[in-house]
Amino acid sequence: MATPLTAGLLAHRLDLGVFAGLGAMHATMNDRDESIGLRTARIGTAVLASALGMLIGTALQHAHADATTLGTALTATAFASGVLSATGPRGSAAGMLLLVSAALGSGMPLPQLWWAAAPMMLAGAAFVFVLGLRPTSDPRTRALAAAYEALARMLADLGTPQGAASRQVLTARLNQVQDLMTKQETDPRYAAVLAATEAATGLLWALRPVPPEVADVPARLARAVEDDSTEVTVPDWRPDTPARQALDVALRAAADTVAGRDTALGTAPAPPPDPWHLRARLLSRGSVRYGLRVALCIAIGQAVSANYQLSKSYWLPMTIAFVLKPDLGSVFLRAVSRSVGTVLGVALTAIVVGVTTNEWILTAVAALCVALLPYATAAHYGLNTVVITPMALVLIQLGGQSSAAEFWPRVLDTALASAIVLLFGYLLWPERPRHRIEPRLIEATTTLKSYLDATTGHGDQSQVWLRRTAYRSLADARHEVQQGLAEPPPTGRLAEQWLPATAALERLGGAVAAYAAQIRYGGRVPDPAEVDRVRRALDDLTTAARNHRPPTGATPRPTKPHDPTRSALGRAADELEVLLTK
Repeated sequence: MATPLTAGLLAHRLDLGVFAGLGAMHATMNDRDESIGLRTARIGTAVLASALGMLIGTALQHAHADATTLGTALTATAFASGVLSATGPRGSAAGMLLLVSAALGSGMPLPQLWWAAAPMMLAGAAFVFVLGLRPTSDPRTRALAAAYEALARMLADLGTPQGAASRQVLTARLNQVQDLMTKQETDPRYAAVLAATEAATGLLWALRPVPPEVADVPARLARAVEDDSTEVTVPDWRPDTPARQALDVALRAAADTVAGRDTALGTAPAPPPDPWHLRARLLSRGSVRYGLRVALCIAIGQAVSANYQLSKSYWLPMTIAFVLKPDLGSVFLRAVSRSVGTVLGVALTAIVVGVTTNEWILTAVAALCVALLPYATAAHYGLNTVVITPMALVLIQLGGQSSAAEFWPRVLDTALASAIVLLFGYLLWPERPRHRIEPRLIEATTTLKSYLDATTGHGDQSQVWLRRTAYRSLADARHEVQQGLAEPPPTGRLAEQWLPATAALERLGGAVAAYAAQIRYGGRVPDPAEVDRVRRALDDLTTAARNHRPPTGATPRPTKPHDPTRSALGRAADELEVLLTK
């Protein structure tokens, strides 16, 4: 961000440098360590939406649009932003920046050529893109090595209370590898770690540890993946149960695959799904619902701005766009955190501007704030606001629009925007589990049934991919539950009621993996009665989710290793039936 601002200072065109810096920041916010194709799509979609929003906003300001026209245009933009935001991760980033930039463009000082603001944002984004073209190792290789490392950690934690948390980390690492691939790509090393993960998940469910030298094999595979040279040998440890034998076979296949030898992995060659698939289609019920929420809040915010003549009318819709975001966590906590963070950020900015208004120093301050954003965002949303508020205010200062005395009204604007979101975007449209958690649980139960059918059917090789899909769906459901737990009642209470079902489904995935090992290596013949019991339980859980009735049965977590002579699926059926007991 410092480079465009510095170029603007040297060329005596700071007005253009500010917009180029803004485009650079929006590109950096959406930059990831990805292949060039995925990186182009992610940054391009976000910045094109941001530039379009800026063009809309600057055109309205240049045309001296009255309050009614401005409010109508921003409300329509807000609806489009909300609909786009509900379609998936890439649409979410693009939708938010569309609205944020439209709000900024309607109020920020225009350059001499008003239409130049949007092109300068694209120029700043292009600069960020070029910076990321430096030679580097393949991000997919690093992500794959991280997945093997996470598998090693889970194997080391088998039979301990940390096992479930390690499995969640492994799921996240596998998601990352999957997201770095396109539809046309299939890496046999990824298929190998999926097969090993399936076997390890069965052992995790059975509470059966493995020798340390075996648990360390995936860590050595991770180093081999990164070095592309090391040969990994799996120790002869004589596995004594079907689940352990499944792990032994999977680790040996992974070692052969990493070494570049052709290996029959027993998995279908189907590629992973496209990570950018739409979660909800445009103009579907969910996306329209969210678009209406955002549009209502923006319309009310614009009405307040028009009637009370706020000094910076764009601050209100910009804050609403940031707070009312579907995938950034609890709306309630974000509203509170943003208000507190803005107070601290304004205080810091007032101190800096009170000491100096030198443009070079302020440019350095803006660059420092942006450099701190990744760390602040990872720590807490409120800390993110503490950092981003001085950056925004310094840009306004560099644009010659504000003085230190005008910063404090931003606190009032932020509190007002948060109140609008809480009242009209939260209380009137409660984000209860029926809107977020339950659809994810229904998707998870559906994929688990497909995984079960593949396991107990006629050796369908796609079962590993189905398990991967099921665990990704379960990870999404758990994420929604965790977000719901941060909300005040009744949302938090309802999310808490769905937590046992989410945990039970995760354990069911491990039970099916263990059952697959019993069939493959233990000679067990699938029992249709047991399969039907689990299928009925999953159907009952799906019905409960559709009817918004969380199950109330108590399901204590098993504390003893599973007896390999007993059916893993039978124990899973017992647990599900207890969960669904009224």
